[in-house]
Amino acid sequence: MTGETPGPAAKPVTLPFPDRHAAGWLLGDLLARGLAGFGRPAAGGAGPGGAGSRGGALPAVALALPRGGVPVACEVAGRLDIPVDVLVTRKIGYPPQPELGVGAIAEGGEPVWDPVLLRKLGLRPADLAGVAERERAEMARRVSVYRDGRPPPDVTGRLAILVDDGLATGVTARAALRALRGAGAVRTILAVPVAPQAAVTGMRSEADYVVALATPTDFRSVGEWYVSFGQLTDEDVLTELALVRSRAGRPLSAGCAASRPGTIGPGPAGRRQAQAALARRIRRRRSAARSSSLRPPQTPYFSGRASA
Repeated sequence: MTGETPGPAAKPVTLPFPDRHAAGWLLGDLLARGLAGFGRPAAGGAGPGGAGSRGGALPAVALALPRGGVPVACEVAGRLDIPVDVLVTRKIGYPPQPELGVGAIAEGGEPVWDPVLLRKLGLRPADLAGVAERERAEMARRVSVYRDGRPPPDVTGRLAILVDDGLATGVTARAALRALRGAGAVRTILAVPVAPQAAVTGMRSEADYVVALATPTDFRSVGEWYVSFGQLTDEDVLTELALVRSRAGRPLSAGCAASRPGTIGPGPAGRRQAQAALARRIRRRRSAARSSSLRPPQTPYFSGRASA
């Protein structure tokens, strides 16, 4: 059985978000206050390796859907003090309109299709076999770039928190969640800053909990709910992940906002200077996230399975 549980964490948020980092900070705060009783990771209880947590809480890991989900997931991981990594996925687009996702594939999983959309378009999965293979090849390339030979994150016996910068149709998140289940995750949470109500409702059968900061009724695209929503590059992803790994053994609560390409100078001094500047910008963005009032306040959506 599934039910909406706003609880004490459901404080209204205002839109648009300043950027992905500000949205991730708010999302992490909601998760930190709203997951009591759900194997919530205690603050400081799981280091970068994911080992251990206070009070017997279920060990957790945040998995970002790159590229856009990485800054959001870094902030979530920082707030929860848990490790973060990427789960690489690729959307399988409708050839005449590639941005229209009719399916998706995640590393370690098989293609997942949107049957309703396929019917509307008069397509079968076999008709898109060539597209699926091209996306599988691109997925393998990104895995190689992002992991550099490292194994994928081990989610066996863990709470896997899947994070993206928003949800549109949900087919990519669906593929990722199924891959996580197949890899041994004990429980899964899908957490996004913004999504249409129909999409989050549809994901309730895929994840143990679905969390969204805002579910606006006039949803058209993810990007419209951000002031800054620039396209990210592979270099952005690598910089974000490098900053996380540089904090191994230290608290993550400051977040892990990455510098943009060209802002980090050579040598440790340049990196420290760039990271300090980034920290100041992130504090300003977080302040803006608290005070933004361009849209009516939104009540977060917090839904999960409960025992009958």
